[in-house]
Amino acid sequence: MSVIDEPVLDEQRVGIPTTKRADWQSDQEVRWCPGCGDYSILAAMQLALPDMGIRREDTVVISGIGCAARFPYYMDTYGIHSIHGRAPALATGLALARPELSVFVVGGDGDLLSIGGNHLLHALRRNVNLTILLFNNRIYGLTKGQYSPTSEVGKTTKSTPFGSVDAPLNPLAVALGAGATFVARTHDMDRVGMQEIFRRAHAHQGAAFVEILQNCNVFNDGAFTDVTGKSVRSEMLIPLVDGQPARFGEDGHAGVHIDLDGARVVEVDEVGAGSLYVHEERRVSPTAAMALALMAPEPTEPTPMGIFRDVTAPVHRAAEVTGPGSRDDLTAMLASGTTWTVD
Repeated sequence: MSVIDEPVLDEQRVGIPTTKRADWQSDQEVRWCPGCGDYSILAAMQLALPDMGIRREDTVVISGIGCAARFPYYMDTYGIHSIHGRAPALATGLALARPELSVFVVGGDGDLLSIGGNHLLHALRRNVNLTILLFNNRIYGLTKGQYSPTSEVGKTTKSTPFGSVDAPLNPLAVALGAGATFVARTHDMDRVGMQEIFRRAHAHQGAAFVEILQNCNVFNDGAFTDVTGKSVRSEMLIPLVDGQPARFGEDGHAGVHIDLDGARVVEVDEVGAGSLYVHEERRVSPTAAMALALMAPEPTEPTPMGIFRDVTAPVHRAAEVTGPGSRDDLTAMLASGTTWTVD
């Protein structure tokens, strides 16, 4: 059984050993396609973990099925390679049973938004203490190039030979609609930015959701090049900085204005700096964050990057039950041997 508790900060941990990236790397050969964006994401996570103040033996990475799901093999932590779409469900159970652990969920856009969409929604709405990383490459890579829930309308693939007729899901809008208390977006070409967002997501008490724009150079190469390409980033990426106007472009000539019609790009000289939206991560209402998430329905327009929302809300935790059926009772039974008797 479970209850809803007010979020509390973890007690300050003492005696955490100093680690470096190599300490978080497993002895397994990393086997993604050469040039895959997953390599950069893995490196960013391994570089960020030493700054999170956690132990490897207290860290668990849970994945489903897909290219991203190989992640646990490459981490020198505990890991679970589960079944398609079910990682949020397994992670929920583990986070409730062992709240002292740092639990990471890793999955692709197909894994977490298609068969796993239901489990993702409920993990977010319950505000379970998880860090969820969604690798979005707008394609099914492991099964060799079928369209996914985030593929654009008209996408021609092996499963949509005449072009997809389905409107794509917006991962951030899904997360915000489910009530996620931490929502962020980054991309695989920004290793430093990824590290900061991973650290912030882990520090958040509750369900943290991070979308990572990730290139599949074999089956959907260049899906985000129009916004993440080195030559266009300054004009196409909108950095979200808490307490600062949303401004971007060479010399900050462009910005974001939000009104009842949503968020749109404006020229600062035309509207004035006072008309620009000033970002607030901890704004209780998700309205502004949703407006930002709905910008750039296709990755060919200026796209917000950073932390969209970081608010405090009750965290879903396990109830403290004593006696038969309690957590201690169950733990003792599981640790008692290979067989046991149930009265």
